[in-house]
Amino acid sequence: MTKTLIHLICGATGAGKTTYAVRLSGELGAVRFSIDEWMTALFWMDASQPLNPHWAMERVRRCSAQIWRTAAEVAGRGVPCILEVGLTTAERRAHFLGLARDAGLPARLHFLDVSADERWRRVEGRNARNDEAGQLPFELTREMFDFVETMWEAPSDEELAAADGVKVSG
Repeated sequence: MTKTLIHLICGATGAGKTTYAVRLSGELGAVRFSIDEWMTALFWMDASQPLNPHWAMERVRRCSAQIWRTAAEVAGRGVPCILEVGLTTAERRAHFLGLARDAGLPARLHFLDVSADERWRRVEGRNARNDEAGQLPFELTREMFDFVETMWEAPSDEELAAADGVKVSG
């Protein structure tokens, strides 16, 4: 049996991706890469208000590319990596699965399947706390949540099967 080295975490906003990724990294002895944490450390403090989506997406793209380069090097040394990098579309997930395949790194997609009502409840709780490490430096409003919902594409059963995927209900 081949050891999975790249674990790609996907789920809609509020699904619990970070909580799941932290737990999985502990179980596997993996290195975890979170786009939210990288963006918070490198860019959010420079963002204008209101946030310019083009400015933000360019930085997300750069962070994602650097995360991949680093994770590929770590995984190439036999250490599993957890990538929580905003895999909101089938195209984005296919891109990272292709990168892993091209690098000869076994990959698995983890899909956190949580209802929209439960996810919004979690976001409201997170907004109220807003003191956890790695949190976004702004409140996620209902309007933002609803907008991001329009971009989310849940993986199909076929996509999960092709990606050695697991579906985690919650």
